[in-house]
Amino acid sequence: MEEFKRSLKMPLFVGNTFSPKKTPPRKSASLSNLHTVSGGGLQLDRSTREVELGLEYGAPVMNIGGQSLKFEEGQWIADSGGSVSGKEVQRLKKRNMQLEEENNLLKLKIEILLDMLTETTAESHLMERELEEMKNHHRRKK
Repeated sequence: MEEFKRSLKMPLFVGNTFSPKKTPPRKSASLSNLHTVSGGGLQLDRSTREVELGLEYGAPVMNIGGQSLKFEEGQWIADSGGSVSGKEVQRLKKRNMQLEEENNLLKLKIEILLDMLTETTAESHLMERELEEMKNHHRRKK
């Protein structure tokens, strides 16, 4: 027990001062410093940095069902060399336009039919009320 008490009184570090080892200087400059001139350093404009440092990724490309698509200006565009011909694309665009027009016409017809159904239902309810009132009035007279 006596030895344990003495070990508690012994300091963990023999010296009073803490002196860490000095870190060696970095061997390469940070890439973020390439755009500024500092001490005769290298200066690169944005486009050169993109080319030199690989920051130019290009447009995203994907391949679906053998058809290669490229994303340009907010739209997916089929690359040439695909299996779909220009005539086929034009035919599909024309068919799509026809179907959209037909869909719009059908929506309009449904809207008109719903309006007609609403009007007919309202008239029917009104006639039923009038008929009830006539029956009640006729009963009162008897």
